[in-house]
Amino acid sequence: MADFSVLDYGAVADGSSDDAGALQRAIDAAYAAGGGRVCIPPGVRIRAGYFELRSHVEFHVSAGALLMSATDISAFPRRVFGSGDEAEKRMWIGAAHAENITLSGTGTIDGQCRAFALGEEEHVFRPTLPWRPAMTCFEDVRGLTVRDLTFRDSANWTLHFTGCRDVHVHDVRIDNDLKFPNADGIDPDHCRRVRIERCHIVAADDCIVLKNTAQFTQYGPCEDIDIRDCRLQSVSAAFKIGSESHGDFRRVRMRDCVIEGSNRGLALQLRDGGTAEDVEFRNIRVGTRRFAPVFWGAGEAIYLTALPRHSGTPPGCIRDVRFHEVRCEGENGLVIYGEPTGSIREVRFHGVHFGVRRMTDWSPDLFDLRPCPPDFCPPDAEPAGHATPWGRPARRPPAVISVEGAEGVRFDECTYSIPENDAPLWSPVRVDRPTEGTPAETPLM
Repeated sequence: MADFSVLDYGAVADGSSDDAGALQRAIDAAYAAGGGRVCIPPGVRIRAGYFELRSHVEFHVSAGALLMSATDISAFPRRVFGSGDEAEKRMWIGAAHAENITLSGTGTIDGQCRAFALGEEEHVFRPTLPWRPAMTCFEDVRGLTVRDLTFRDSANWTLHFTGCRDVHVHDVRIDNDLKFPNADGIDPDHCRRVRIERCHIVAADDCIVLKNTAQFTQYGPCEDIDIRDCRLQSVSAAFKIGSESHGDFRRVRMRDCVIEGSNRGLALQLRDGGTAEDVEFRNIRVGTRRFAPVFWGAGEAIYLTALPRHSGTPPGCIRDVRFHEVRCEGENGLVIYGEPTGSIREVRFHGVHFGVRRMTDWSPDLFDLRPCPPDFCPPDAEPAGHATPWGRPARRPPAVISVEGAEGVRFDECTYSIPENDAPLWSPVRVDRPTEGTPAETPLM
């Protein structure tokens, strides 16, 4: 494979000039040659706006090299979505309708997120510029590999794959600012055959989230997803399916992963119809803690919810979900909530431990089903906070295990624990209909 150094195509490499044109010339030259490796050499600092990768091209950021995002809107002419709540979002590194693309190297790609913030509060940067760019956007790419790189401080979603097939992400580090909103880690959107392994992700939104967005329904379901040997930390959900569910999710496997210090652990959250089925979690360690109420979630280790996003939206369905050998420790336990009843069914827990304890000063009685209709409030609860377009959370007495509106839930060899001084705060179980099996209380070790 021939190398194409960006320095040979006019890159100034002073860390302040926009070298997107030079990057594009090198990429186009490699493509015209039938393929090749476009390199940012070791130790070189490049600043760039939007550029597009092409088929049979490897984009390589060498050890010690740094690729930084430009920060002016004129550097980002391409939008990610043409409509909806995120219509202003721009893209930085893109590719569409291509095949056999690789991002590689042990260098760093930096999104310079703080340059897109207009204010800073105690727990979050806001407001932010509505057009802040997603770091990468790959649409309809077959044969896509991302490996070995470090991505940091993304101003929006970091790795967004839309309608892609045969995707492999491995040995990647994503280190985003925990106060910067919407900075997801990896977003497979209407994708098929995706492997994510040996990745370390810190994100101020979901670390790994499977989506079926409304704008790209032509690409069909999200299916055959394999995640393993990853370490995740998030102020939202470490792993999530949804909440955009304009299509089905099938055959999802996650195993041998560690979740630590996250506002929510494992989440299936359907709000726009669609079905999530044949999903399995195996050998996962989940650690949760409460963050500020500005972030959705209340420290739930496992969170399965299906309800309409708006009045009149068709409900989604969650079925055939299996948890094996999962150990949960944190500020909340299990929440299953289906609206209407039966929208969640056939959920199995085997060898799962739910341990709850206070770790922060936030009240444990927050029950958070956002996004939901603005006037929605679950039974036996009171609204909390102000109404927003995404609804608002509620308050009610917490339970370690809460199951409502679900059918066919089974617990086998499952346990729970509550520290003695926290026992008055939590009831062990809240269930609105019969389940199979009963988790047993275990002494704290």
